[in-house]
Amino acid sequence: MSPHMVLGFKLLHVLAVALFLGNITTGVFWKAHADRSRNPTIIGHTLEGLIQADRLFTMPPIIFILVGGFGAAIGGGFPILGTGWIFWSIVLFTISGFAFMMHVAPSQRGMLALVRKSGDSLDWAAYRSLSRRWEIWGSVALAAPALAAALMIMKPALPGLRDLF
Repeated sequence: MSPHMVLGFKLLHVLAVALFLGNITTGVFWKAHADRSRNPTIIGHTLEGLIQADRLFTMPPIIFILVGGFGAAIGGGFPILGTGWIFWSIVLFTISGFAFMMHVAPSQRGMLALVRKSGDSLDWAAYRSLSRRWEIWGSVALAAPALAAALMIMKPALPGLRDLF
C-alpha cells in the first residue's frame, strides 16, 4: 500500500473520530440545556434532534472510523490484535457501542416517548429515572472512545491480545 493511501486512511479515521466524539459531546450539552428549561416541548424537540444527530453524525462515522483505522493499521504494517494500543482501542470502542445500543439509545427513545405523551404535565420522576440511566451509560459511551482516541495518539506500550494468553 502506498504511503499516500495510508495517510488517506489516517485522515479518514481522524476526521470520523472528530465527528463522532464531537456529536456525542455536544449531545450531552444540549440535553442538559433542554432539561434546565423544564419545558416538555423544548426537551422533546431536543431529544428528537439528538436522535437525528446520532443517525447522521454518530452512526455513519463508525464505518469510517473502522475503515480508516483498519486501513491505516494494515497499511502501516501493525498487527491489529497484536498491537496493544490498537487492540485496547477496539475494546473501548466496542464497549462504547454496547453502552449506546443497549442503554443510551433506548433511554433516549423512552424519554422522548414519555415527553410526547405527557403534554404539559410530564412525569418528572419517570423522566429523571430515564435521564439518569442516559447520563450514566452516556458517560461510558463517551469516555470509552475518548480514552481510545488518547491511546491512538499516545501509543502506550500495552499488551495485545496474543500477549494476554
